[in-house]
Amino acid sequence: MICLICEVTETRTPAQRQQLPKKRQPGNPNQPPMPQPQMFQQYGQPIHPNPQLFHDTSAQDPYGIPPGYPGMNQPMSTPQHLLADPVMASMAMNYGQVLVGQGKEMMDKNLEKYISVSKLKYYFAVDTNYVTKKIALILFPYSQSDWSIKYNQDEPIAPRYEVNAPDLYIPVMAFVTYILLTGYIYGVQNRFSPEKLGIEASSALGWLILEVLAIVFTIYITRMESQVKMLDLIAFCGYKYVGMIFCLLGNLILKSLAYYAILLYSSGSFGFFLVRTLRLQLMAGNEGTNQSYEGGSKRRLYLLLFVALIQPIVMYWLTCHVVYPQ
Repeated sequence: MICLICEVTETRTPAQRQQLPKKRQPGNPNQPPMPQPQMFQQYGQPIHPNPQLFHDTSAQDPYGIPPGYPGMNQPMSTPQHLLADPVMASMAMNYGQVLVGQGKEMMDKNLEKYISVSKLKYYFAVDTNYVTKKIALILFPYSQSDWSIKYNQDEPIAPRYEVNAPDLYIPVMAFVTYILLTGYIYGVQNRFSPEKLGIEASSALGWLILEVLAIVFTIYITRMESQVKMLDLIAFCGYKYVGMIFCLLGNLILKSLAYYAILLYSSGSFGFFLVRTLRLQLMAGNEGTNQSYEGGSKRRLYLLLFVALIQPIVMYWLTCHVVYPQ
């Protein structure tokens, strides 16, 4: 067997023997290093067994992964890429619609516990013709003779068809206009700030709530049977902002003399308007009750006078500090 191996090794030619790599001698530093074997991936890019020894670590990322590593050049998934997919966009849209529907249903259920949405819509069923007639009635109530509210099958007719019916559109719009006009006057007087608008809004809203609660409390402690509703009281008491707007406009154009003249007239007209409108609803509670008509009428009359006399005080209190800077 040893002879056969020797014969096989001896069959190489001298040229083939010269092509074989020679072993590196440990004492010869000038001899070039032997080539290292390379490994090939399925992408055809050669890498060394230990990439850290043959790659520039300065071009690596913080995790030590060399550049050109398979999969590192692929973009990561972002919300923009996900929304670009039709399937993902459709799923997101459907999910958003479900969330919006659930939120609206929960809001309607919680709101229905305290305020009926159908009743609230009744107070905003107005048109331009109604708004014009109602503002004229608030400012000039002396020419009106019929103050009754028409009913249709025990339900009051919508405000757009009945000028005597209360609404919440005019009080809300008048309240917003009053706040904006106050901010404009502050700007003309060079004392405007966003905080003052918040103070004016909270003060006007607080006085309105306090006034309504005082009327409700008076009705409750005097045991007066009436058909006045909470939203009706808010609407009637909110009409005062119409007169307050004209007071501020008069002061802005013609100064203090016009302010006092318009305040005197608008507060008196508004008090007369409240007496005539609330009188029918308060006096309607006498029917079918055991209390005497004279005693009930006196208490209702005192309440009407209280509501009418407090209006000039509230209107002056909410506008005087705007007209006359402190």
